[in-house]
Amino acid sequence: MHPKNPFNTNYNFNQLINAVPELKECIVPGKFSRKSIDFSDSKSVYLLNKSLLKWRFNLNWTLKEGHLCPAVPGRLDYLLHVEELIPEIEGRRSRMLDIGTGASLIYPLLATAAFNWECVGTEIDKEAISYAKGLIRMNSNMRGTKIRRQEFKSQLLQGIMEKEDQFDVLVCNPPFFKTKSEAFAANAKKNKNLHGNEHVAHNFGGSANELWYKGGEMAFLKKLALESVQYQNQIQWFTCLVSKKENLRTFKRYIRKGNPSDIKVITMNQGNKTSQCIAWTFKQESNESRE
Repeated sequence: MHPKNPFNTNYNFNQLINAVPELKECIVPGKFSRKSIDFSDSKSVYLLNKSLLKWRFNLNWTLKEGHLCPAVPGRLDYLLHVEELIPEIEGRRSRMLDIGTGASLIYPLLATAAFNWECVGTEIDKEAISYAKGLIRMNSNMRGTKIRRQEFKSQLLQGIMEKEDQFDVLVCNPPFFKTKSEAFAANAKKNKNLHGNEHVAHNFGGSANELWYKGGEMAFLKKLALESVQYQNQIQWFTCLVSKKENLRTFKRYIRKGNPSDIKVITMNQGNKTSQCIAWTFKQESNESRE
């Protein structure tokens, strides 16, 4: 994990239970006589992430049923790497645009609590927007956060960017799958690996807009690369998580068609999991490119 990530050590479950007492009922024995939870159980995973947000940032958070439960340490890791791209400007807060903020509102919550950024989230699902706005009302430090509805599934930035908008960074965690059936098949495979039964309740969850996009991740990334050219003067850094490492080469080719001044690929390690983020800018004052 990023060296500044406060979750890069073993969890102190006594502190977490103190933050969210309901977590106590989910505790199971772990390795070396440590406390742990069953990470295949959706309720346990939800309460763990709720307690992490409450303990570290004093955030009040709930998750809409059926929606993807974000892993808070990994989401914060992404933002910590993104923070390194943004130069500090005295006298003003950095501004972040979150594409597909979802019902969890996780990136605006973390960005505001950890870095005091101003945040705008976009979302296509009306119920997710309503739930995210409820989270804003639950946390007084979030009152400046705005949510904009994207009316068209075929667009990402078009339709939500306003003429006067200026953002330091765009963040995005795109849908992984091409179709609903592909997403369900992947979840069933995970269940079978975990439990030997593809029908067991799992912690992966997720709504349609969170899990699948017509054409899959590659189509989403291509669309973002194309639209970024149009808004290159309004957004300093475009960034996006990429779940499939094999997509990086193709995605960089799409980005280069817009003649950016810099492209960076950032590798993030969280335990046994490795993920990657790609970032690009059209501003000439950026640092030398890192492949």
